[in-house]
Amino acid sequence: MSSTTLSPEIVRPVIQVGIDGAWREAGALDWALHESLLRREPLHAVHVVEQKTQRTRYYEPVVIAQTETDLVEDVREWMKANGGDLDHEAALSAGSPVGSLTNAAQGSRMLVVGRRGMGTFKRLLIGSTSEAVTSLGQVPVVVVPSGWAGALDGAPVMAALDDSGENEPAVEFAVELAVERNVPLRLVHIWDLPAVYGWEGAPIGVREDGAATADRHYEAVADQWRHKYPELEIQLDVRRGHPVEGLMDAAEAVHAQLLVLGGRRRPHLSVMLLGSVVRGVLQHATCPVAVVHSA
Repeated sequence: MSSTTLSPEIVRPVIQVGIDGAWREAGALDWALHESLLRREPLHAVHVVEQKTQRTRYYEPVVIAQTETDLVEDVREWMKANGGDLDHEAALSAGSPVGSLTNAAQGSRMLVVGRRGMGTFKRLLIGSTSEAVTSLGQVPVVVVPSGWAGALDGAPVMAALDDSGENEPAVEFAVELAVERNVPLRLVHIWDLPAVYGWEGAPIGVREDGAATADRHYEAVADQWRHKYPELEIQLDVRRGHPVEGLMDAAEAVHAQLLVLGGRRRPHLSVMLLGSVVRGVLQHATCPVAVVHSA
């Protein structure tokens, strides 16, 4: 199955993953290696050292360089021992982490990055690098929460449907991963009534009409995908609620092994303009999240 973001002629059959000193405890490298083995495509791990760190008077450049070199060599040996016979590689890069990772990933299958926990918050918070590459990346970006231990056998891949009419790239990417894993694809749409009604203020008839309309529309959408991929079990979950909380609840209810969202790339604007639903899900999800931008 070809990539959903670039034509097969210009896609490099390689998966890029960003690594740092906590790569053994993080889940990103494990997730990326598993994906590379499923696809039988090599994995390229990139460790980026910010140039400003090398220039500061509080550090010795030679010591830093040796430490970072040892890290990359450890990753290279780990991939060699665990990655089958594929041509995996690990490299060290100096520069901006965001720029280096997004540039390295251009034209590849996907970019995988980690999401690190902060402080004592109950949920993990997305780091600035993860958020930036998700906003600016030109290929699908998978964000793996720190400590991700892997999916339950048979757990579905989930794709969120919104009202934009631009869901196709995200769903196509989700189809690829569901087929690779031989698991169902679960399409989820979270709807709500107009704000004028308030959360519980709408008459029962209005709520019922809204539910029925959403069910009919997205059942038709699901049927279109079932017709396109008859060999794949495609489930549908339509529910009312807050978009972020609804998606989190839907994913946790079935132990989804991946949640795929559509995004709108804004290459020259602040990463704070990453859509509020996408940003909220990235901050709070307990499973890996893939963001696939429409053109």
